Parts: sequence; structure tokens; C-alpha cells
Amino acid sequence: MLMLVRAGADQRAKNQDGMNALHFAAQSNNVRIVEYLIQDLHLKDLDQPDEKGRTPFLLAAERGHVEMIEKLIFLELHTSEKDKEGNTALHLAAKHGHSSVVRLLLPDREEMNETNENGETPFFLAVTGGHEECCKVLLAAGSDINIPNKLNVSALQIATQSGHASLVSLLLSENVDLHRNGEPKESPLHLAVINNHVTVVNSLLSAQHDTNILNQRQQTPLHVAADLGNVELVETLLKAGCDLKVVDKHGKTALAVASRGNHSLIVDMLIKAERYYAWREKHSENVRDPTTNFPLTFKQDHSQETKHIRSLLWHLAYHQLKASKWQKLARSWDFTEDQIRAIEEQWSGKDSFREHGYRALLIWLHGTLMMQDTPVKHLYEELVRTGFPELAAGGCTEEDWKKF
Repeated sequence: MLMLVRAGADQRAKNQDGMNALHFAAQSNNVRIVEYLIQDLHLKDLDQPDEKGRTPFLLAAERGHVEMIEKLIFLELHTSEKDKEGNTALHLAAKHGHSSVVRLLLPDREEMNETNENGETPFFLAVTGGHEECCKVLLAAGSDINIPNKLNVSALQIATQSGHASLVSLLLSENVDLHRNGEPKESPLHLAVINNHVTVVNSLLSAQHDTNILNQRQQTPLHVAADLGNVELVETLLKAGCDLKVVDKHGKTALAVASRGNHSLIVDMLIKAERYYAWREKHSENVRDPTTNFPLTFKQDHSQETKHIRSLLWHLAYHQLKASKWQKLARSWDFTEDQIRAIEEQWSGKDSFREHGYRALLIWLHGTLMMQDTPVKHLYEELVRTGFPELAAGGCTEEDWKKF
């Protein structure tokens, strides 16, 4: 540079982006060049914004150059000015995860909760970038975690949508507002479900997020999970005790949504849950917790403990139940008409009734196990009671009964 200056180079030259020598020196952390320009050549007038409105100080903050920032502060070239997007030095440092720079800039706490043109605070930008350490530094300094941006999106929603589980936990530990007024299209729980962030969903549920909160389409998180056919999240939400009767703007329950989407596994899970919680409500004073052999789950049963009874039910459904007979059996077991229709909607041909019957029998088995009843004995009694003595005799032999 010394040679260029001696050769008569324009010391105040700019490129097409409006950047001069001081901008480049600050951006590249070249402290010696900055000292030469300011202390030897006395070119303090180089401290100007570029075409994006960024001064050398803002560029140093954006790049995370602590040494350069300290030098510019010493030379009185630091500024609280914003770039053309409304970002302060603290915004830029937080956005790019430069926690050391954030610490250095925080003594000027007036800027801590300032918003840029998009309504974003430094903390909001740190969350958007997934910069946990920056978030912790800003939180310790007293940043407001509940300031939404101009689109009314909160930091929690950003962290949830991105699946930053540790950041979500951090926000929840700081008593972030879970249910804000003027909620945008999706709540944090909706966003976690949509993006299949199971860990985040569990964190939100542990923090008592409303399981029945509605989005703009009047859908609960369960509606969304059912529509996506997501078995794991449907299971999680069902165990959380969400309301199964809520209807969306089209008047559909989660069961109807799953049925329309041809998600047979989800349909069966939802029917199991409807029947289980109805039974619990009816027998609330006498309900026993499920045994350790049959912990609460609504998923398809593949356990060794029920392998034999499931094979009996399969034989019953595929070799003995006639068309339309499974519906009679289901009604006798208090299946609702909506539940029967939901099963029937998964149509695979003229023999669909066999699969439908087997599914209904497995749903019945789930309820029997949850009630801690003896399934084979109960099945025999139910078949006789409902007018199918020939099935009771043919479906389970004397040897079968003795195995239970």
C-alpha cells in the first residue's frame, strides 16, 4: 500500500459497491493498514457507509473481528448507525454467530432490543441462525425473547420450524410466551409437527403447549400429523391427551382426515384412542393403569405376547367372517358409525371386508388389553353374545383356549 500511495494512487478510491481501502482493511481484519490509513495518512473521512450502508465498523462486526473492532473503537471509528436494512453492529454480529463480538458490543445496551427493517432484534437473528452461544450471551444481558418480527413470527417459531431442539429448550427455560395473541398461520407445535421434529414436539408438550390450538385452517396439530400420515407424531399427540372431537374448517375430525388420506395405520390408531379415552372417561373412578406387559400405545401391535391371539383373529377375519358381518360385530362392541366408515374407506377390492374385519378385531383387542381383560376368553364370550356361536366354535379350538 505504501508503494501505491507514493506512486500517487487515489487514497479515497471506491469500487462499484462503494467500498474504499478502510472498508477492505476492516473486513479482512488488517489492523496495520487501518493504523496506517488513519494515524499516518489521517484519512478519517474514509469512515463512510458503502452502497449497502455498512461502515468499516459494521463490516468488522459482521465478520467477527474482535481485534479490529477494538482498534476502531480506540480510533473513535465505532458507530451506532444502521445499514440500509436497519442492522446495527450488534445485529450483524448476532446474525453470524460471533459471540465474542456480541460480548464486546453489549455495554451499549440501548441497541439490544432494537429492530431492523424486518422487525428483527439481534436475539431474533441469533435464533434464526441457530447460534446458541450468542443467544445465551444476549439472554444473560436481558434481551427480550418475545419480540416478533414484522410478520408476527416469534423466535420460538423460528427455532421450532428449524428443529433447533437445544434452542427451543433454552427458550422454554426462559419462560418464552407459548401462546401469543395474533398468532400467525401456525403455532410452534404446528410447525414442529409439519417439519417432523419429534424432539421439539416433546419439549413443547412438556412445557404445556396447548395440544388443541388451531391454525388458520382450523386444524389442530393432530389434524396435521394425521394428514401427513406421521405415525410417531400421532402417537405422541394421542398420548398427550389431545381432543379427538375437534373439527377443522371443513367439519372433519383427525380421523376423517386420516381416512380421506388413506392412512390406514393412523385411522386404526385414532379409533383405538377414541375408544380407549371413552372407556377411561366412563370408568374414571375404577380405571387401573395399563400393566407393564401392555403399556399404553396406539401403534400397530407386533409383540410376542399377543402373537397367538392375533393369528386367531387373522384366521377368523380371513376365513370365517362373511362380507358385512364384521360391521355387526363392530357395532356390538360400540364402534361408532364414523369409525366403521373410516375403516371401510380404505378400499382395495371386493375382498376388502376381510382386511377391514381383521383391523376391527385388532382394534377390539387393543381395548381388551388396555382393560386388562383375558382376550381369548373375552372373544369367545363376545362371539357367542353377538350371535356368532359358529365363529366362536370354529375360530378357537379347545386347545387354543387352554393356551391362555
